[in-house]
Amino acid sequence: MPLVIGVPKETAAGEKRVATVPEVVEKLIKLGFAVAVQSGAGDAANFSDDAYRGAGAEVVDGAAALWAKADIVFKVRGPSAEEVGLVREGTTLISFIWPAQNSELMQQLAARKATVLAIDSLPRTLSRAQKMDALTSQAGVAGYRAVIEAANAFGRFFNGQITAAGKVPPAKVFIAGAGVAGLAAIGTAAGLGAIVRANDTRAEVADQVVSLGGEFVKVDYEEEGSGGGGYAKVMSEGFQQAQREMYAKQAKEVDIIVTTALIPGKPAPRLITAEMVKSMKPGSVIVDMAAEQGGNCELTEPGQAVVKHGVTIIGYTDLVGRLSRQSSTLYATNLFRLAEELCKTKDGTINVNMDDDAIRGLTVIKEGTITWPPPPPKQAATPPAAKPAAAAPAAKGGHGHGHGAGEPMAGSTLAIMFAVAAALFWLIGAYAPASFLGHFTVFVLACFIGYMVIWNVTPSLHTPLMSVTNAISSIIAIGALVQIAPPLVDGATGRPDELIRWLAVAGIGLTAINMFGGFAVTRRMLAMFRK
Repeated sequence: MPLVIGVPKETAAGEKRVATVPEVVEKLIKLGFAVAVQSGAGDAANFSDDAYRGAGAEVVDGAAALWAKADIVFKVRGPSAEEVGLVREGTTLISFIWPAQNSELMQQLAARKATVLAIDSLPRTLSRAQKMDALTSQAGVAGYRAVIEAANAFGRFFNGQITAAGKVPPAKVFIAGAGVAGLAAIGTAAGLGAIVRANDTRAEVADQVVSLGGEFVKVDYEEEGSGGGGYAKVMSEGFQQAQREMYAKQAKEVDIIVTTALIPGKPAPRLITAEMVKSMKPGSVIVDMAAEQGGNCELTEPGQAVVKHGVTIIGYTDLVGRLSRQSSTLYATNLFRLAEELCKTKDGTINVNMDDDAIRGLTVIKEGTITWPPPPPKQAATPPAAKPAAAAPAAKGGHGHGHGAGEPMAGSTLAIMFAVAAALFWLIGAYAPASFLGHFTVFVLACFIGYMVIWNVTPSLHTPLMSVTNAISSIIAIGALVQIAPPLVDGATGRPDELIRWLAVAGIGLTAINMFGGFAVTRRMLAMFRK
């Protein structure tokens, strides 16, 4: 019998998302699962019971009946106390759990002998885990919505305009934190025409900020802020002081501040003080995306939008839920990708493989045993760098002459190669026709010039394949030009060899198309990143 995936209605106050959507139900059924959805589970996200039935799901009345039927439960928020009481022994629960902050919930679920996969515990450093990364998908939605909320509360246009009634300057937006949510906010604000500035403790995100149309504002203090796993770390007091000075300056200049700073397992860092709020222009807006974890702004009231010192401070904790249909679709896709990993046989059963780094990181409780936190991820196999050293004694003893990749070539080997090449060249010169030597010399020079002019340049603006093809094209073009310039004379007839000349003309024409076409494609690619 295939396992039943149950999708209950979310019970958390204000939660409008649902853990799966009709289009994903069809994909889950193709994996071999049966799907049951509690009646009304998708109403707040505009997914009707009829839509679920049409996709092949069974619609069940009441939470108790749904939990009793389900072998696997997909949820958004962690279960409430009432829902924990409905968990059957052997049930697999997949949802946001936040085990570091919810130790009591972990104990309750372990007592029910359930298996729990916390989608928030996914190891984000694994590239293959990106398709399951619900934190990223939901943060992108939140960043977009934060800017929309700011625009709603702001009293002017975002983009600058010149009208008969007067000139409207563009809004200035500052984004504190350029993680996934921050980058989404930068792209949205820039798309609306605002002047966007952003800061992050991780210097490597500066290029991403600029690529989205923002300006990266650097703190005048050197310290690396990467904390591993894609998160920032707690910075030193010296850095924090320099950062506060920079934030104070930005608060006086900008119209809108969006804060996104969070550190896993810790309260949200306080970035915007009451004094900074007082210094902002009347009518300015602050959107505090970290409100649920205490807030980045000292005056934030979680769940509320308040006006203090003439500044609107938005501390909504349901930004993702305010785009419930979009966020539900993305979250459902993340869970489907996880289901694919758990059910590789596509027969409606799952295997919680604790030898798989991604699944091991997600699994916080296995059959009633708490397995969180997971062990450090397995170290990748070290490249065999010791081979050249191991081969050194053999080389000293005269039994080997090879050299490892990246080592300088031995002088004796280089001398032998030159001697062999010189001997080959002498043999070619002694027995080949005179015309062949001329062509061969042109070919060697063309290869050298093509390499130095194009191939030897770092392919920063085009792919390596385009670099290689352009290098080959330059070789052909140079060789063809040499063939056209001096007319070649056929020794037998004394007439110019018109065949070679016209072949050279055709070669130049074809390579010109390739080279100019490559530049045209490059220009179009660059234009995609311009506003």
